[in-house]
Amino acid sequence: MLEKQNYMVGPILERFGLNTGERSVQSLDSGLINKTWKVNANSKSYILQRINTHVFKRPEEIDENLSKLKKYLKQQFPDYLFVAPIAAPDGLTLIESADGVFRLFDFVDGSRTIDSVKTSSEAFEAARQFGKFSRLLSGFNADDLAYTLPDFHNLTLRYEQFTAALAQGSEERLENAREVIEFIKANESIVQTYNKILANSSIPHRVIHHDTKISNVLFDADNKGLCVIDLDTVMPGFYISDVGDMMRTYLSPANEEETDLSQVEVRKDFFAAIFKGYFSEMGVALTKAEKDLFIYSGEFIIYMQAIRFLTDYLNDDVYYGARYPEHNLNRALNQITLLVKYMNLTADFEEIIKVALAEPA
Repeated sequence: MLEKQNYMVGPILERFGLNTGERSVQSLDSGLINKTWKVNANSKSYILQRINTHVFKRPEEIDENLSKLKKYLKQQFPDYLFVAPIAAPDGLTLIESADGVFRLFDFVDGSRTIDSVKTSSEAFEAARQFGKFSRLLSGFNADDLAYTLPDFHNLTLRYEQFTAALAQGSEERLENAREVIEFIKANESIVQTYNKILANSSIPHRVIHHDTKISNVLFDADNKGLCVIDLDTVMPGFYISDVGDMMRTYLSPANEEETDLSQVEVRKDFFAAIFKGYFSEMGVALTKAEKDLFIYSGEFIIYMQAIRFLTDYLNDDVYYGARYPEHNLNRALNQITLLVKYMNLTADFEEIIKVALAEPA
């Protein structure tokens, strides 16, 4: 296997100037979209990635986005650790071959990633890093960036896709999902709030990561956050996307695959950690209208993900795929369970925020 990996990526590494024969290539399997390797060459470590062009159909737009952000951060905040692609000797940061489109990064020595949030301090550090990323870029015109995944968090569109699936779903699946369908319809006010956000000029587009799972944060040996990584989804958006995605993926000890719904819980101390971590950086940058949406952000993303799983179930699992017939329906039920428990704690969340804001900085 190692020989096969070296054979495939060897010519790519040579184009990046890593021509020495003394190198090792290790496949990293934690990523869900791009293929990633750790490379040791020239007494240094690197990360090599092959971009999934089925998902990111225009990788040159990702490359251009990162180039713009790198230039801005280098000028304005030169000490910030921004993990950007390395240029090959010919100046290119994307290398195309018959095997795909590749880019190379420096490996950050002493860094590590984690796959799930086990402590509230990890949630705090991650939220702080995502908040810092957007705060440092609050002076950058977000609309200068390309949309690498158009309509990724467009809740209006997701609801329209859901209603279209209702018109074409099989009778069997519509019946199996009847209670879930009714729940989505009964909470359409979440969509209406999103539509009001679109029309509110005091809620600006910002540079948003859009994929705030914990594995997209680098930690040091002392479990302190260093920076955010996996920047392919960085594009214009609303800050509720990043906060909401943290709510969806950090609050419950059970992930979206859990079918024992009694395991789906909302850890209030993790909510407090997300708020304190994010606001410690972005609190000074957010408008009053944005701050008022902090709790809504969780409703926004969790509801949207429930819709996406349900819509795929009604469309015969054409997007996410399924390991068994009710897989996406169970995923939707999982997210609805999380959403119900989240909404039932609104008063608690309001008190957590009130107390946190009264604490000394």
